[in-house]
Amino acid sequence: MAENMTEEMAEKARPQGQEEQAEMGAPEAEAREEGRRMKARMRAWFPEDFIEHSRNARREMRAAWRSLLPEAFWEHRRAARREMLLAVRSLVDTTIDRLIEAGESRPGPQRRARRKIDVT
Repeated sequence: MAENMTEEMAEKARPQGQEEQAEMGAPEAEAREEGRRMKARMRAWFPEDFIEHSRNARREMRAAWRSLLPEAFWEHRRAARREMLLAVRSLVDTTIDRLIEAGESRPGPQRRARRKIDVT
Protein backbone atom coordinates (compact mmCIF):
# COMPACT_ATOMS: atom_id res chain seq x y z
CA MET A 1 0.00 0.00 0.00
CA ALA A 2 2.81 2.39 0.90
CA GLU A 3 4.46 1.68 -2.46
CA ASN A 4 1.27 2.68 -4.31
CA MET A 5 1.03 5.86 -2.22
CA THR A 6 4.64 6.68 -3.03
CA GLU A 7 4.05 6.27 -6.76
CA GLU A 8 0.91 8.40 -6.61
CA MET A 9 2.65 11.13 -4.65
CA ALA A 10 5.64 11.08 -6.97
CA GLU A 11 3.30 11.34 -9.96
CA LYS A 12 1.58 14.39 -8.43
CA ALA A 13 4.96 15.99 -7.70
CA ARG A 14 6.16 15.73 -11.33
CA PRO A 15 6.19 18.93 -13.37
CA GLN A 16 3.11 19.43 -15.52
CA GLY A 17 4.94 20.26 -18.73
CA GLN A 18 8.26 20.75 -20.36
CA GLU A 19 8.26 24.52 -19.74
CA GLU A 20 10.09 24.03 -16.44
CA GLN A 21 12.79 21.92 -18.09
CA ALA A 22 13.15 24.45 -20.90
CA GLU A 23 13.70 27.27 -18.39
CA MET A 24 16.48 25.43 -16.57
CA GLY A 25 19.11 23.02 -17.81
CA ALA A 26 18.41 19.30 -17.89
CA PRO A 27 20.64 18.45 -14.87
CA GLU A 28 18.91 21.07 -12.71
CA ALA A 29 15.47 19.84 -13.72
CA GLU A 30 16.53 16.26 -13.06
CA ALA A 31 17.88 17.16 -9.61
CA ARG A 32 14.69 19.04 -8.77
CA GLU A 33 12.60 16.07 -9.90
CA GLU A 34 14.66 13.71 -7.74
CA GLY A 35 14.10 16.03 -4.77
CA ARG A 36 10.36 15.89 -5.34
CA ARG A 37 10.44 12.09 -5.49
CA MET A 38 12.45 11.92 -2.27
CA LYS A 39 9.97 14.20 -0.49
CA ALA A 40 7.09 12.05 -1.70
CA ARG A 41 8.80 8.89 -0.40
CA MET A 42 9.49 10.57 2.92
CA ARG A 43 5.87 11.62 3.29
CA ALA A 44 4.79 8.05 2.57
CA TRP A 45 7.11 6.66 5.25
CA PHE A 46 6.65 9.25 8.02
CA PRO A 47 3.55 11.03 9.31
CA GLU A 48 3.31 14.73 8.53
CA ASP A 49 3.49 15.71 12.22
CA PHE A 50 6.80 13.82 12.54
CA ILE A 51 8.25 15.68 9.56
CA GLU A 52 7.07 19.03 10.95
CA HIS A 53 8.51 18.23 14.38
CA SER A 54 11.87 17.30 12.81
CA ARG A 55 11.98 20.59 10.92
CA ASN A 56 11.17 22.55 14.07
CA ALA A 57 13.80 20.63 16.07
CA ARG A 58 16.42 21.41 13.43
CA ARG A 59 15.45 25.07 13.43
CA GLU A 60 15.66 25.24 17.24
CA MET A 61 19.03 23.44 17.31
CA ARG A 62 20.48 25.93 14.85
CA ALA A 63 19.11 28.82 16.90
CA ALA A 64 20.69 27.32 20.04
CA TRP A 65 24.12 27.11 18.37
CA ARG A 66 23.69 30.63 16.99
CA SER A 67 23.04 32.01 20.46
CA LEU A 68 25.89 30.01 22.03
CA LEU A 69 28.65 31.29 19.74
CA PRO A 70 29.44 34.96 19.06
CA GLU A 71 28.56 36.59 15.74
CA ALA A 72 32.26 37.08 14.96
CA PHE A 73 32.64 33.28 14.91
CA TRP A 74 29.86 32.92 12.34
CA GLU A 75 31.35 35.65 10.16
CA HIS A 76 34.79 34.02 10.28
CA ARG A 77 33.24 30.58 9.60
CA ARG A 78 31.44 31.93 6.54
CA ALA A 79 34.65 33.56 5.23
CA ALA A 80 36.68 30.39 5.89
CA ARG A 81 34.10 28.29 4.05
CA ARG A 82 34.25 30.65 1.09
CA GLU A 83 38.05 30.47 1.04
CA MET A 84 37.96 26.68 1.15
CA LEU A 85 35.55 26.59 -1.79
CA LEU A 86 37.81 28.98 -3.73
CA ALA A 87 40.78 26.71 -3.00
CA VAL A 88 38.89 23.68 -4.34
CA ARG A 89 37.88 25.69 -7.40
CA SER A 90 41.54 26.54 -7.98
CA LEU A 91 42.49 22.85 -7.80
CA VAL A 92 39.76 21.88 -10.24
CA ASP A 93 40.69 24.67 -12.66
CA THR A 94 44.38 23.70 -12.55
CA THR A 95 43.55 20.04 -13.13
CA ILE A 96 41.36 20.93 -16.11
CA ASP A 97 44.11 23.15 -17.57
CA ARG A 98 46.68 20.36 -17.19
CA LEU A 99 44.38 17.84 -18.86
CA ILE A 100 43.78 20.21 -21.76
CA GLU A 101 47.52 20.91 -22.14
CA ALA A 102 48.35 17.21 -21.98
CA GLY A 103 45.73 16.46 -24.61
CA GLU A 104 47.08 19.11 -26.99
CA SER A 105 50.75 18.19 -26.62
CA ARG A 106 50.39 14.42 -26.94
CA PRO A 107 48.81 12.29 -29.59
CA GLY A 108 46.00 9.99 -28.55
CA PRO A 109 46.67 7.01 -26.33
CA GLN A 110 48.67 4.22 -27.87
CA ARG A 111 47.34 0.73 -27.45
CA ARG A 112 49.53 -2.22 -26.85
CA ALA A 113 49.42 -4.83 -29.52
CA ARG A 114 47.28 -7.77 -28.54
CA ARG A 115 49.00 -11.06 -28.26
CA LYS A 116 47.60 -14.47 -27.79
CA ILE A 117 48.46 -16.20 -24.52
CA ASP A 118 48.68 -19.95 -24.55
CA VAL A 119 46.93 -21.36 -21.46
CA THR A 120 47.31 -25.09 -22.17
